[in-house]
Amino acid sequence: MAIKTRNKIGVSFNSSSMSDLVFLLLIFFMLTSTLVAPNAIKLLLPSSNSKTMAKQTVTVYINDLFQYYVEETPVPDEELASSISAKIEGQTDATIVLRSDKSVPVQYVVNVIDAVNEINNATQQNHKVILATSPKK
Repeated sequence: MAIKTRNKIGVSFNSSSMSDLVFLLLIFFMLTSTLVAPNAIKLLLPSSNSKTMAKQTVTVYINDLFQYYVEETPVPDEELASSISAKIEGQTDATIVLRSDKSVPVQYVVNVIDAVNEINNATQQNHKVILATSPKK
């Protein structure tokens, strides 16, 4: 007497779980790729050997066309101090990171430092300005 099996092993491949996995990976890589843009404004930073690390509060950019940006928002020269002041309102010792293109004249860098000093004098605070640099090769 031959015993027949009821459950036959199928040789077909079920790909529904594979497509779910591919979509999950796609969503993961799309989300993580948007978080990896630290420099939204393209600059050639001056090079330096120093490695000063600080907790940055506000980032001020000066591009090669001598335009100011506070957190990627274009700001005219006259409104630089008020725009920085609005970003650091309520903080006692904020750190302003200045990312300036290396072709920018020093006067534009000094304008940002003067704006922060103006805020410090008006509010009796101790905010600092740090010039961002790229490592020497």
